Amino acid sequence: MSEQQKASSSASATASSDANVPKPTGAMRRKVIGLAIAAAVGGFLFGFDSSVVNGAVDSIQKHFALNAFVTGFIVAIALLGCAAGAYIAGRLADRWGRLKVMLLGAVMFLVSSIGSALAFSAWDLGIWRVIGGLGIGIASVVAPAYIAEIAPKQSRGSLASLQQLAITIGIFVALLSDALLAGVAGSASNQLWLGMEAWRWMFLVGVIPSVVYGILALTLPESPRFLLANGRHDEAKAIFSTLVPESDVDRQIADIERAIAEDKEGKKATLRGNRFGLKPIVWIGIILSVFQQFVGINVIFYYSTTLWRAVGFTESNSLLITVITSVTNVAVTIVAILLVDRVGRRPILLTGSIGMTVSLGVMALAFAFSEKVDGAVTLPGAWGPIALVAANLFVVCFGASWGPLVWVLLGEIFPTKIRGKALGVAAAAQWIANFVVTISFPPMSDFSLPFTYGMYAIFALLSFFFVFFKIPETNGMALEHAETLFTNAGKSRGPQVRSTGDTV
Repeated sequence: MSEQQKASSSASATASSDANVPKPTGAMRRKVIGLAIAAAVGGFLFGFDSSVVNGAVDSIQKHFALNAFVTGFIVAIALLGCAAGAYIAGRLADRWGRLKVMLLGAVMFLVSSIGSALAFSAWDLGIWRVIGGLGIGIASVVAPAYIAEIAPKQSRGSLASLQQLAITIGIFVALLSDALLAGVAGSASNQLWLGMEAWRWMFLVGVIPSVVYGILALTLPESPRFLLANGRHDEAKAIFSTLVPESDVDRQIADIERAIAEDKEGKKATLRGNRFGLKPIVWIGIILSVFQQFVGINVIFYYSTTLWRAVGFTESNSLLITVITSVTNVAVTIVAILLVDRVGRRPILLTGSIGMTVSLGVMALAFAFSEKVDGAVTLPGAWGPIALVAANLFVVCFGASWGPLVWVLLGEIFPTKIRGKALGVAAAAQWIANFVVTISFPPMSDFSLPFTYGMYAIFALLSFFFVFFKIPETNGMALEHAETLFTNAGKSRGPQVRSTGDTV
């Protein structure tokens, strides 16, 4: 029997046996949701860190007398820290446990928030941002892994999507706090409280979510899958008994222990394989992460001022418009959470790819008609409103699809024994891709905005074909069985599973 047939047979057996599985009580469902929300605070830190510099960047440039290149580097350097943090997080999570690594991430972001607020030069600010990036990279890996490992399969997609919802809320809170602090002070460069400029307080606000995340890390139960992988059977059973019906605890534990044993039998816990040095499944995760960033979503949140001024808005309104865009991002992410376990992963991703391709293509077309007035890019006639609508449509399509669902898939596709490490590599790839987009946009936009947005549109189109040919449907499957669909991921799409769990 081929590996693909084994995967299909396993999925079929799962579908038939799941019909008789008792459903969790209301209290159990509420506890699982509470644990997932608590873990997703790491995503909030992720989003907050990504956008808090938006309101401070101009003041930082003026305060430290930086040129454009150094300013862009200070903005982007945190992403390198994020990549390094994501890379080491998986190994630490598999060795120390999910909760200790969560606490480490919280401490690093706390230190970074205080250090950035008190920075005395651009270079020490850069160092503090790298430290914060390490903490955020750690959180970006551990949160989706923890959520996937405590969530029942029937609601795993929506609960895993909480990571992306928390990211979007973090973006919103960062931009809103920037706007409020700058508004109270009159300008981000003006002194606010204790003789510190408003831009310094923008960074200092990050102390609050980092402390909350650290407290949560000290109170959450450890992942049952991590406990079972380390022989702590009784502890895992005690935690499972609060999350699933008592009659289903032994079956859940047996499924996980069987998956762990299978991983140990054939190979060591390594990511190395015969596809350019890595296992095919690791490449699947890397490519999903890269596509999520190469469509250019963070250009909207990092460099939105230039875009909104180009379509006719004053500089004073740019931050407000970005806040409104972030609210839209939160709203459509909620829509994705409501649909992911009903519609499935593949249809949402494919639809999102089409929407992003069209909206980015329209933006490229609009900027093809741009003109320069006093050195600034402007869009004549109706092209300004068209570009504005297209940009927001792009945010809607991304936020309702690739934003949350990539995190869902990254939490589902990796075998148990390498999940932490593989998530670390995939998240590191995401941060590196984010860094490339962030640091390349200013020179690329100077070269040609139509070319820049056209390139993002091409990546959005390529993402459609990647999902169509390489990503199977995992909706409604137990985590251990969802992994089997990707055993032969490099050769075919594998069996498709409807939301009811029936193999087709």
